[in-house]
Amino acid sequence: MSAVLGVSALYHDAAAALVVDGEIVVALQEERLSRIKNDPSVPVRAMRACLAFAGLRSGDLDEIVFYENPYKKLERTLVSALGRFPKSMSQFRHATASQLGEKVWVLDAIADALDAPRNKVTFVEHHESHAASAFFTSGFDEAAILTVDGVGEEAATGLWVGRGTDLRCLFEQRYPHSLGLFYAGFTAYCGFRVNEGEQKLMGLAAFGEPRYREEIGRTLRVSDDGGIELVLDYFDSDDDVELGFGPALETLLGPRRAPGKPWRLEDPADRRFADVARSVQDATEDALLALARRARKESSKLCLAGGVALNAVANARIAREAGFDAVYVHPAAGDAGGALGAALAKSPERKNRRLLSAALGLPASPDEALELGRELGLVATRTDDPEERAAARIAAGDIVGFVSGRSEWGPRALGHRSILAPAGPASVRPRLYKAVKEREPFRPFAPAALLENADALFDELMEPMTRFMTTTARARHPDDSALAATVHVDGSARVQTVDDDSSPGLARVLRALERASGERAVLNTSLNASREPMCLSALDAVSFLLEHPLDAMFIEDVMLERPGRGGAKGS
Repeated sequence: MSAVLGVSALYHDAAAALVVDGEIVVALQEERLSRIKNDPSVPVRAMRACLAFAGLRSGDLDEIVFYENPYKKLERTLVSALGRFPKSMSQFRHATASQLGEKVWVLDAIADALDAPRNKVTFVEHHESHAASAFFTSGFDEAAILTVDGVGEEAATGLWVGRGTDLRCLFEQRYPHSLGLFYAGFTAYCGFRVNEGEQKLMGLAAFGEPRYREEIGRTLRVSDDGGIELVLDYFDSDDDVELGFGPALETLLGPRRAPGKPWRLEDPADRRFADVARSVQDATEDALLALARRARKESSKLCLAGGVALNAVANARIAREAGFDAVYVHPAAGDAGGALGAALAKSPERKNRRLLSAALGLPASPDEALELGRELGLVATRTDDPEERAAARIAAGDIVGFVSGRSEWGPRALGHRSILAPAGPASVRPRLYKAVKEREPFRPFAPAALLENADALFDELMEPMTRFMTTTARARHPDDSALAATVHVDGSARVQTVDDDSSPGLARVLRALERASGERAVLNTSLNASREPMCLSALDAVSFLLEHPLDAMFIEDVMLERPGRGGAKGS
């Protein structure tokens, strides 16, 4: 037996993943256990949980693999800061404290946490981890692979080729010329948190016009072969090392948006930021499309990973316009996915198997849910047909929590830790915004539909990306009232196509919903509130029900309700 544990940590979204005899056994983000959104800590809980799930101890591991080279990262960070000294004094102090602190000793910290010999803890480079995470879960015999993020050790973009069980890097774009840092800078400029608000910027872009495309073009130069050059004056801040942009950007575009201020898109001031977002989104898509066309010269199939690969709108454009026969995006494309990629890259028996389901995490205990529910005064009952019951509630207009099977790997709820609601009534959306999700009014919700029904509802469906909600599709009839709560203002939707392999519980709900009401789609959003990670355990889900006005919670075969609900639609 060969057993390899992959680990990512200390930047954002730490995770651990276990590969045994070349097969993925379990993959888990630390945030799901610590309950700290995007937790970057050394994932002690996740590492131990992976071993416990597989019934292994650290002594059974052949190797523990970190997802990047911490020494090379230290060198790049310090050389970069020194090269701009003394202007970079504040960044230099920050970089020195950060890199010479726990980050350079992370391999020792991992060994200590698992009580493992230090010589068992190794590393692969950051973009190799991303490339392996995508290629070895694609099922493609050969493919071009694009890895695009903020920065690894030195690389910010990589073009790879995968054949069989081999990976080869053909091209690197090095820091500071980074498409991820470009998008992150504008994420901060528009008032969102970096490493968390990029999806918000993408959603906001649909409400804008590309009025600032010329100005954005002064900040980013793109060559025909996909090479990019950031005009660094716009992304340099002497005072705030976390900001990601400098005073020159505000001179070019006007003052930044204050973080945390409520959004009113009817206000011309907020419309300006929507126009900036659209201009940035278009520029990002153009750059990615140039890269993809370069990659097309290497293969008719494309794999994508890295944080920028979570831009579903850009992925859809690549699939439409770059000429590939198939495009695949790893469901945990960001730093979390690097943990799985590191394990796959170092597995002596690695295989290229198509990932059919993102349910790679941990199960929730229905027995615990039943006991907790009754102790806390909820109406808690076992049911032989939880999916039929959930579908009946949704058909009646209710919003329900749905916990089924093992938890999702990656940032998207795919029917394992989901909130499900009717896809049709537009009134569902404001209720979810205000009472449950507490999110900005421009952020869309996603529909889920059975694979066999999705073609009738959406155009330009792109499997396998739709399986993991890593792309968008056009609604065939954008004004269809049956999808009103899930179609974005531009007529697109980040649709999930569902089958019995990807999400069997959600597939049963959708079939039951079609029988009960004729509806062929359901609104599917993650089982968490704003600034919280997705629920993992029965305790998490029961706590969520107590704190938020869902109409019911289904945890495997246990149905939980508040006393006196009686199946009526919630407030």
